[in-house]
Amino acid sequence: MKTLKNLYPEITEYKNLYLAFKNAAKGKRWKPYVEQFKINLERELFQLQDELRSKTYQPGHYYNFYITEPKRRLVSAAPFRDRVVHHAICNIIEPVYDKIFIYDSYACRKEKGQHKAADRFTKFCRANKYVYKCDIQKYFPSIDHEILFSILKRKIKDHELLWLLKCIIQSGKDILKDEYIVHWYPGDDLLSPVERNRGLPIGNLTSQFLANVYLNELDYFVKFMLRCHYYIRYMDDFVIFSNSKTELRKIREEIINYLATLRLSVHPKKDNIFPVTQGTDFMGYRIFQTHRRLRKSNIKIFIKRMKIFQEKYKAGTINFQSINQSVQSWIGHACHADTWYLRK
Repeated sequence: MKTLKNLYPEITEYKNLYLAFKNAAKGKRWKPYVEQFKINLERELFQLQDELRSKTYQPGHYYNFYITEPKRRLVSAAPFRDRVVHHAICNIIEPVYDKIFIYDSYACRKEKGQHKAADRFTKFCRANKYVYKCDIQKYFPSIDHEILFSILKRKIKDHELLWLLKCIIQSGKDILKDEYIVHWYPGDDLLSPVERNRGLPIGNLTSQFLANVYLNELDYFVKFMLRCHYYIRYMDDFVIFSNSKTELRKIREEIINYLATLRLSVHPKKDNIFPVTQGTDFMGYRIFQTHRRLRKSNIKIFIKRMKIFQEKYKAGTINFQSINQSVQSWIGHACHADTWYLRK
């Protein structure tokens, strides 16, 4: 396997840091923290460059808050200067890793995404009788730092980059500790689940990238060891298709055992094998062999959001442009399903 060397100088180049600033500021230029950073932009970027090159850089404290849609989750926002660093890293290493990822991994990748995953699902659905659908339980809180770092070291031989990645990984080690569900895995003693560092903050660009790297191990196991042709993964959700329910049961056991080596567990209520004819909830749709519908929960959330927007608009706390952007985004998602009458 080809290894990655000498990437750190590219990451710390001024032009890459400037591009990282532009990417981090995209859609947020009116935010006070972006304006503050921009006032002394050149000085801020040179300061970051100096800290990165001298290895004195330390991530700041996260601002944590909860979101409730589509489900309640703790989101952690890093200080803006740290987000610039995250983008600087991903600018350089994401394109390299993207060549390593399997074709049917769809989360947080250019030219991929939810709609491509849903289209691929429809294609596989039409060629098979059964689907195994699985969700990994508390994925981001469960990502084990030691295992993640060992995966990174197999590919990355740039010690300075490994140092920086370790700084960022360790900066979020306690943020999701209350979200983690304790599991004991083969070889554990009583204190193993308590002693191990785990968790990547939801909200970091680097967390999304590293989460994909972590489950790329599963992708290779499923595709090349189990030889499953009809496999799709979108972050911690994955599906496998087959014409044999018995085969899917065997695959399921193999996957559960393999996930344990990554210190991950399947969600007990989201680990099912069933006929494709009954329809499958995937990527915000209910997908059948012949058609695709929006999930009812998706429609309810949109209606609820519109009512909130209406109240905010009357109070003068939101403008029409912001509402229209949200509506157009939802329509863009809805038009990938059989929703002509609903959108009308």
